[in-house]
Order: sequence, then C-alpha cells, then structure tokens
Amino acid sequence: MVKKIPYVLLLILMILGIKVNISFAQDSSLIYRTLDSARNLRGDTVKVNWLLDKGKAYGRFFDKRKTENPFFQEAVTLAQHLKIARTLFNVYNEIGTAKRNISEYILAADYHEKAIKYADETKEDHLRAIARNNTGVDYRRMEKPLKAFDYHFKALQLAEKVNDVRNICVAINSIGNINLSTGKYEDAISHFNKALELERENKNSLGVAINLGNLGYAYRYLGKPDRAIDYYKKSLAVNMQLDNAMGKAICYNSLGDAYKEKKDYAQALEALNKALEVEVGVDDKIHIAESYLNIGKCFSLMGKHDDARKYFQQSIDLSQHWRFNYILQEAYKALAADYKASGDFRRSLECADKSLVYKDSILDEKSALELAQMQAVYEVDRKDNQIKMLEHDKQLNELRTRRNVVYMLSLGGFLIMLAVGGFFYIRHRNLETKKQTLQLELRSLRAQMNPHFIFNSLSSIHRFIWSNNQEEASDYLTKFSRLMRMILDNTQYTFISLNKELESLRLYLDLEQLRCNNIFEYKITVADDINEEEVMIPPMIIQPYVENAIWHGLVHKSGKGLLEIAVSLKDRTLTCLVTDNGIGRKKAMEIKEKKGQTHRSMGMKVTEGRIDLIRKINNTKEATVSITDLEDKEGRATGTMVTIVLPVEFIF
Repeated sequence: MVKKIPYVLLLILMILGIKVNISFAQDSSLIYRTLDSARNLRGDTVKVNWLLDKGKAYGRFFDKRKTENPFFQEAVTLAQHLKIARTLFNVYNEIGTAKRNISEYILAADYHEKAIKYADETKEDHLRAIARNNTGVDYRRMEKPLKAFDYHFKALQLAEKVNDVRNICVAINSIGNINLSTGKYEDAISHFNKALELERENKNSLGVAINLGNLGYAYRYLGKPDRAIDYYKKSLAVNMQLDNAMGKAICYNSLGDAYKEKKDYAQALEALNKALEVEVGVDDKIHIAESYLNIGKCFSLMGKHDDARKYFQQSIDLSQHWRFNYILQEAYKALAADYKASGDFRRSLECADKSLVYKDSILDEKSALELAQMQAVYEVDRKDNQIKMLEHDKQLNELRTRRNVVYMLSLGGFLIMLAVGGFFYIRHRNLETKKQTLQLELRSLRAQMNPHFIFNSLSSIHRFIWSNNQEEASDYLTKFSRLMRMILDNTQYTFISLNKELESLRLYLDLEQLRCNNIFEYKITVADDINEEEVMIPPMIIQPYVENAIWHGLVHKSGKGLLEIAVSLKDRTLTCLVTDNGIGRKKAMEIKEKKGQTHRSMGMKVTEGRIDLIRKINNTKEATVSITDLEDKEGRATGTMVTIVLPVEFIF
C-alpha cells in the first residue's frame, strides 16, 4: 500500500522556512561580529585558514541572501597580500568548490583555474591534481565533456606520478562519468571498476558506494536492469553502513527507476516510498519533489490516474514553493502524458503548455545565470586586478619610504662615522704622543738600570778581589765583561728574545755564585711549548728580583740555598716564577733594620716603574708583579716566591 504524504507537509515546510529565516536573522549579528573579530588577528596564513573555515561554516547564510561571502573576500585579499602560492591555491580552490555547490559552475571554473595557476607555482603534484580534478568537475557540470576530460586526464597523470590514490580515484571516476554522459557505457564500466578497486584498497566506503551506484547507472543505460539493480543494492548496503541519508535516497530512487523499467511497479513503488521516508531528513527538498514525481509516474503507468495526479500535484506544490523549475517542467510534462492517456486532451494540452513555459523559464534562467556568472567573473578579475594594483602601489610607497630611510640612515651613518673617525684620529694621535712620551720614560729607566747594575757589580768585584786570589778575580772579570757587553747590547731594544735574557741571567747568577762562595745553587726551567728565540720580552726585567732573592733571602740562610726560575707561556702572556728557599721577607727586614739600611733597592724601584710603563703602553692589566711569602705547616718562613706576569711579542 502506498504511503501518501498529506498536503499539510507544505504548510509545515513553510513554517520551518520562516523559522530558519528568523534564526538566520538572529545569527546575522553574531556572524558579522565574528567577521569584525578577524581584524584583531595577525595577517598571516593562520588568519587566511581561519577566514576560509568561517566562510565555509557560514556559507549557507550568505548563499540564501545571494550575497558574496565576506570571509572569502577577506581571505582572497590577505592571500594576495602574502603572495604565498600554496595559500593562494587553498583560497581559490575552496571558493571555487563553494561556488560549484550552489551551481555557479562558470564562477567555480574561474576560481579553480586560478587555483591551477598557483598549484603549478608550488610544483606540488598533489595540489596540481586536486585543482585539475575540481576544474574538470566544473566543466562536466556545464556539460562540456571534452574540456572536462582534458582536466581529469591531466589530474590522473599528476596523481599517478606521486601515487595520490585519492585523486587517482576522483579522476578515474570522473572520466567514467564523462563516458557515461557521452554514451560510451563499456568504457564507463571499465573506469568505474578501476575506481571501485582502488577505493576498496584504500578502504574508502563512500567512494565504494558511489562507484557501485555509477556501475548501476551504466548497466541500466546498457539495457541491463537486473545488473543495475544488483549494483544499486550493493551501493545501498554500503550507504546503510555509513548511515548516509543522501546516499540511501539516491539508491532507492535509482532502484525505483530500474524496477519501473522492468514494469515491476510494486517493487518500484516500495523503493520510491523508502526514498521518500529517507528524504524527509535531507536538507535539500528537491529530492522529495523528485520522489513524488517518480511515484506519480509509476501510478500513471499502472493506469491509476487519480493517485498519479495527487503525487504529481504534491511534486508541483513543493517545487513551486522552492522554485524547482526543472521538476515543475517534468511534473507538468508527466501530468500532460497522464491526461492524454486518460483521453482528457484539453488538460493534457494545458499541462504541456505549462511544461513548455517552465522549459523556457529554465532556459531564460540558465542564460541569465550564465550572464550573471560571466559578469561576476569579470568583477572578480577586476577586483583581483585592483587588489594587485593596490599591492603594487603599496610596494612602491614602501620602496620609496625604505629608500628615504636608507638615505637618511646612510647620511646619519656617514656623519656618525665622520665623528667617530675624527674622535679616534684625535685619540690615536694623543695616544701616539703619550706612547712616545712613555717610551722616552722607559728608555730613561733602562738607562738608569745600566749604571745601577754596573755599580753593584763593581762593588762585588772590589769585594771579591780583596777576599779572593787573582786567578778567580780574573775569571770573575772575564764573565763580568761578557755580561756588561750583553747588557749594553740588550738595553738598546724595547724587546729582546727570551734566550738572550736567560743567557744574561745565567751569567749574572754564575758571577753571584762566585761572589758568594757557592752558598746557593740555581735552576732555570723553561716550558716545553716555548720557543726561546721567538718569544720577545723587555730586557733586564727579571734580574732585579733575582738579585733581591740572593742578597736578602739566600746570603743570610744557614745551609745551601736554592734559587729556582720557572718560565711559562699562555697566549701572549709570559709568567716567570722566581722562588728562593731563603729566610723570608720578614727576617730580611729585621736584619736590614739592625744594620740601619732602610733605603729601598734602586733596581727594584726602577723595575717597578718599568712594569708600570709597560702596562700603560700596552693598555693592559696583565703586566703585574706579586710576592708570596712561603711558610711550612708550623708557620715558619721557608722562602719567597715572586710572580712576574708580562705581555710578550713574537718575532713571527
């Protein structure tokens, strides 16, 4: 028994429509507030993606009002400003798909062709395949199979290069649909089977359902309704698993058509009524109108004209409310055929005339829509060019601003460099003058060192001659003359090699050993990593501290004395340790006080002055002298250690 839908349904739908409009009116302020909030987001790819998501979410709101989606428009403007190919591809691809969903195929193709351009710039075959598949679908909907085939074939080649299974399936399925629409049913079946196999391997149930349904269409057009019914049932089973209302409705309608062709009207009506039950939960009411029409056709073929006309009228009423002109054309055409079959030729002619009116209306609407879309394409391109021109002008202004900033910075930098250069020139000149003054002072101090050392040495020779025999005095004088020659040669230079300094120091120590009757021994140690001929140090810088260690520390010691000199190098700094095991500074001071010798050593005073000048000339704190008193565990003095740190030069 056929289930009849009461006419009250139309009233309910109208009420629902009003409620939806009220709901949209209430939500409009929220939508525009959401759009305003986008201005607080940073202008980057994240914002573009956010705008696209919101544009898709609120798409139906703007579609119902037949206005442009401002979220999409903002996304286009920002993407063109960013000039990132992948971002531009995403924007144009999404907008193109949105336009196709509302049957604006010309605009959809224009946006998708722009997406192809930017996908090609990314050189990512996956994106290039997506863009071409989408463009192919647009042209297929515009009934331009050759152009559609070209895009899908190129998409298939690109997808196969990178093993993009999703786009391979889309391309093969689309080529199958093109073959189906052009009457190449065997080729269509071959492509649908390939796509079906891939979808099963990829575990894409929706793709499996679509291709099973497509195979049903192909076999039905081949005049094999039983094979078609088998595939429709298989597609229906998958859609049942997915709980896909739209898929189930399509399958039931397809089964109804197939059974109707077999003249199995009972099965056809059962399938069509099931489709009607499912379609109540589907948003697009055109499927309900189509089901009413198909049920009416079944009743008409069965000769039940009254039942047929009730369903035709329900289809007409619903289509007039929602302006489904194509369904109105087909419904009046079917009604005309029904009246003709019952012998009511006047009404048949009236219905046929109405069918022609709607056919003309569809053609007019199609022409108007195409014209509107062509104008929209022009406007889109014009706006794109305006945005590009604005971006170009903005870049020129930014370049001018940057150029002016660069000029100002360059001028400022030149003036700063001039000022800094002048400052450093004057400072360098002053430093050179100061350095020359310090060098003169240093030479003066070195000149003071020579007579001081000679005086001390001559005093020693005098004491030695009085206390020793002539042979030892002669040996002493020979070594003394060698030492004097070395000192006179070395003190002419600011720096001498370390080996020359140590050689003169050894001669001096040999003389002091003879003079003091060998009461002490000495040991000079140089680190293995030092090349004595390359390292340059100031002359006569160590000798005063060695002399001080001998005459104030070792000569008063009971027992054998030991003097150790250790030289090490780190980077450009030389460290010399002069260590003695004498009586220590405290006891030496007591002895000096007992003898009434309170004056300071001339050699030490001059050397300290030299080190201070070296520190100033080299502008460093590394030239230092420190003295450490050595003690045993009981706190008794065990000697003195002098640490001399000097900056050095290198020959190479």
